[in-house]
Parts: sequence; structure tokens; C-alpha cells
Amino acid sequence: MKVLLYFENENMLKKSGIGRALRHQIQCAEINGIEYTTNPKDTFDIAHVNTYYKKSYKLVKKLKKQNKPVIVHGHSTKEDFRKSFRFWNIIQYFINHKLKKVYSLPDLIITPTEYSKRLIENYDFVSCPVKAISNGIDLNQYQNLHWSEEEISATKAKFKIAPNEKIIVGIGWFFERKGIQDFIEVARSFPDIKFIWFGQRMRWLIPHKINKAVRKKPDNVLFPGFVDSSTISKMLHCSECFFFPSYEETEGIVLLEALASQTPVLIRDIGAFDYLTNQKDCIKAKDNAGFINGIQYILSNDTKELCENGYEIVKQRDISVVAKQLLQTYEEVINSKK
Repeated sequence: MKVLLYFENENMLKKSGIGRALRHQIQCAEINGIEYTTNPKDTFDIAHVNTYYKKSYKLVKKLKKQNKPVIVHGHSTKEDFRKSFRFWNIIQYFINHKLKKVYSLPDLIITPTEYSKRLIENYDFVSCPVKAISNGIDLNQYQNLHWSEEEISATKAKFKIAPNEKIIVGIGWFFERKGIQDFIEVARSFPDIKFIWFGQRMRWLIPHKINKAVRKKPDNVLFPGFVDSSTISKMLHCSECFFFPSYEETEGIVLLEALASQTPVLIRDIGAFDYLTNQKDCIKAKDNAGFINGIQYILSNDTKELCENGYEIVKQRDISVVAKQLLQTYEEVINSKK
């Protein structure tokens, strides 16, 4: 078997969750001993298309005419585009049209969670089966990570954080949908804790009110931008919690990373996170008052069991598990075309 792993505009997406999904799909192919290509001009037995732009649509349409097996990955939904980019309420009609064109064609759609599966199944233009398979996480990268106090202090020092200062970490694009305004507002209630949000900020894509909120942030909120995975790992390791107030996700790979790091997680109670249980493997809240209470709970309670339970959940999404699921799915789609 040889699979085409297709990502249009790969360079633009490489710092996003979709970019990491490509790396994980390549890793899954290698685990399964499957030959893969990222070049649609190569020969292959099945196509796994991860984007919905113009070239992606043309490719899927062409392959369908050739009766080649095609899987489209449902990384995006109508719902998770809302309140993201500037002028999203205008652009959404164009994006919805793109989704309709691509999602109406494949033999199967893969999407990361049961929640996003339900959303996509309910689109009136989707007639093929939809299957939930996590984007996955390589837990081998998180085992036996023992950062020294010197390494932690040196990393904190990069952001002008004292060794003994408490920190709370958030990760994501500067989207309203990600809850960045709530992150800033909640931080005002904890002036003695540094709230640090990692993620790329493209001012021209961000709505004015988000840029304004960032400018008017309190002094205990830091925005260092995009950083490497080692820095993220160290900061999660020493943080009081990972605070992710996102309003809409298909999965949220950064949440998997926090669970794998055995960091307490504080998340918004939304559909994509239904697989997690409040006060068992995470803390969930619906609004800023709930987030404040959640942080206070984490600060005043032993969260060891919470973190251990969260790690057991993320083990079900390890790359080795996802690799088996993808292999089975590729075989099923190929066989269905014969």
C-alpha cells in the first residue's frame, strides 16, 4: 500500500494543529510500514487529503473521476471557523462553500472527535461515512522528561519570570474563538501569577477588539509569540495549570500535549471535550467566574490524581493507537472500491 498525504499550503499551516497532524500522519505511515508520498503526481493506492482549498478540491474531483479511493480529513468545520479571523462573518460563506465542495466528494471523512463527527454528519451535503480518529500524540516524547530546576529557571528567565513565580499557560492562535479575551480577564483576578499565552500573532488577521484587548492587558499577562516545543514542554511542566478557554474545537492538539505532560488542565465545557470528565481528569467551567473558581481549586488542592487520570485518557490517543486505526481505515476504503 502507498498513501498520498496531501496538504495544500503546507508552509502556511506548519505552525498550526493541522501542520502537526501531517507530521503525525507521516509517523503513522512509518509505524505501519506504509509507503507514503506528499506529491499528488506520484503513484499511490489511496489519497488522504487534509485541506479544502482550490487545489485540494481539484485533486479530489480528479481522483473521484478515476475511481481512486479518497479520504478527506475533517480538520475544519463551519463551527470552528466562526470568530476566528478578521471579517470571519463575511469570509465564512466562502469557507462554507469550500467545505461543501470538498466534503461532498470523498469515500470517507476522518475527523478527530465524536463531537466533530456529529457536526459533519449533520451537514446536508455530506453523504459518505464519517469516522472519528484522533490526530494523536507521540507519548514517547513525554516519557522520562525530568527537567532540572536550572533548566526551568533558565526558561522562565527568558520571559523575565522569577524562579519562584507561579505561572499559568495558554496556547493558541490569537482568535476570539480561542477565548484569549477571557484568558486576559481571568488573569486580572490573579495579579501575583504570570499568565503566559504562546502562539503566533498575525495582527492583520486578528479582529480589532482582540488587538485592543492585547494592548490593554494587565502586567501579569505575557505574549511571547510562537516558541519551540521544548520551551512549551518546560513551561507546562512547571505551570500551575494549562488554561484553555476555547469556545470551539475539533480536537485541540495542545490539550493533548498538556494531558501528556501531566499538567492540570482547565478547559471550557464544550462538545469537543466531552471525552473528559470534570474533576476526574480535568477541571471544566462555562464562564470566567467558573474559570476563577477552577484556578483557585487547582491552587489549593492536590491535583496528582487528576493528572494521572488525564494521562490515562490521552494514552487512548497515542500515535501507536492512531496508526492502527488509520491502517484499518485505509484498508477498508481500498477494499470498498474493489
